[in-house]
Amino acid sequence: MLRARAVTPHVTALGAMLLATTIATHGALGQAARVDTSGRPVPGRSVVATRFGIVASSSPLASAAGVRMLDQGGNAIDAAIAANATLGVVEPMMNGIGGDLFAMVYEAKTGKLFGLNAGGWAATGVSAEGLAAKGITRMPQRGVYSVTVPGAIAGWDALRSRFGTMGFDQLLAPAIAYANDGFPLGEIVAGMWATAERNPAANAQFKETYLVNGRAPRAGEIFRNPDLAASLRRIAQSGADGFYSGPTAEAIVGMLRELGGTMTPQDLAEFKAEWVTPLHTVYRGWTVYELPPNGQGIAALEMLNIMERFPLPAYGFHSTKAMHVMIEAKKLAYSDLLKYVGDPKFSKIPVDQLLSAANADARARTIAMDRAQCRVEPAQFAEISQGGSETIYLSVIDKDGNIVSLIQSNYSAFGSALVPNRAGFVMHNRGGLFTLEPGQPNTLAPRKRPLHTIIPAFMEKGDVKIGFGIMGGWNQSQAHAQFVANVADYGLTIQQALEAGRFTKASFDGCDVEIESRVPEATLQQLRALGHDVQLRSPRTGNFGWGQAVMSNGAGAHFGASDPRHDGAAIPQSAPVKP
Repeated sequence: MLRARAVTPHVTALGAMLLATTIATHGALGQAARVDTSGRPVPGRSVVATRFGIVASSSPLASAAGVRMLDQGGNAIDAAIAANATLGVVEPMMNGIGGDLFAMVYEAKTGKLFGLNAGGWAATGVSAEGLAAKGITRMPQRGVYSVTVPGAIAGWDALRSRFGTMGFDQLLAPAIAYANDGFPLGEIVAGMWATAERNPAANAQFKETYLVNGRAPRAGEIFRNPDLAASLRRIAQSGADGFYSGPTAEAIVGMLRELGGTMTPQDLAEFKAEWVTPLHTVYRGWTVYELPPNGQGIAALEMLNIMERFPLPAYGFHSTKAMHVMIEAKKLAYSDLLKYVGDPKFSKIPVDQLLSAANADARARTIAMDRAQCRVEPAQFAEISQGGSETIYLSVIDKDGNIVSLIQSNYSAFGSALVPNRAGFVMHNRGGLFTLEPGQPNTLAPRKRPLHTIIPAFMEKGDVKIGFGIMGGWNQSQAHAQFVANVADYGLTIQQALEAGRFTKASFDGCDVEIESRVPEATLQQLRALGHDVQLRSPRTGNFGWGQAVMSNGAGAHFGASDPRHDGAAIPQSAPVKP
């Protein structure tokens, strides 16, 4: 019996289809998106509106799984867990139970916002010195030394225990059904899955799990993963213990030990997710929240603080001045991120100083409006990976106005490329973000958490509440800041704010910047004249990430938006039907 089986082939020329879709919707490469008479972009999708709940994710199957929990009487937390579990089945290169998780929960009845850090720690016995003794001088990006303890299931357990209303048997039922019975691959997902065919770090179990007759399944093909169904059933039956102890834990530790790793059963069994207080700043009257370090969310807040020192609304949407300021603010905020941020349990991080008005004033004064800066200080560029954008983000609102903003990731595509025996999931490679340089906030050490890229977000102004996020490695903080500006500076809807053309700069040095062709050609040319090395990209490339958002307007209406850069959808809950 094939353990990973594909049937009913429906082969699609993915690249040609996406290019045709791009041109039909947005015009040829380099042509800006359509705008209305006010200059705001005309979105390709409408905002979803309802009085009840909405689940927005990068997969309609996952969104529907979350809505099923809402229809059965569950709340936003229940729906988020069900949607996330399903995403781990249908987008396994992006996320899964072998990865980490971060979340924010807005509790409508109290008006309080809670943060959750479920990012795992490094194994006992691993260290920068130990790897140096093996002749390893740069942090491995794949394989056994890139694996840290997966935190996702501890995150689910913490969310369900504190806020959920349903048991894991209900919450994981859709994911188990898709893993056991199969699902057809979406178009974007199929394109990303193809990377499994040429992953040099893949072990034999990886190939047996994710390839079919030596190739990746194609768009429209039905894929089954019965081993993953079995792993999920253990969680459904025993909760977190069904992952961090017993057969699954034994498979994880056994595989890593065989490859020379040092992870112990205690590293798994003793890991717990941590409730944290979100950081915040105020931008144009909106209070914007990010999780504290060891994540990169602080860079989004610092970036916004710098941006607020300039009159972006007066400059205009997608204007040269506005985009120049945002790009330069990104460079400054990220240089501070790399210098100071790591695991706060191991070093003191100057959070208050980084988010202070004095720092924003000083950093803003270094921006030259007549030229791009190709290097800013402080900066530490050595050994910081520029990859790792394989992440999912989802957001949920329920009928009562509770909101979950959740992000979960394998880090790189298919993570470490190591699948434990008969487990059905890949271990993430989040440890690749450590540095081996001694004495740094992010230096590898036992039971230490690495600098993390994945960040959920939340913003509010008066009674309006928005849970949002945009995934994509180091793209995330800069994309969050652009989303906030789109809403706060230019009055865009959450759907317009997601669809609007973005820039991204994956590197931490130089004047290179990627910009989508939704941005006007005149702006691109003027940015080049300022010294920006503009690299034009078509609208549906994955470089700019993809996001989701939900919103309550405080007057009984709820809204959802999903990024058309992916296969996803914002799906509303069914209205209760009285007999």
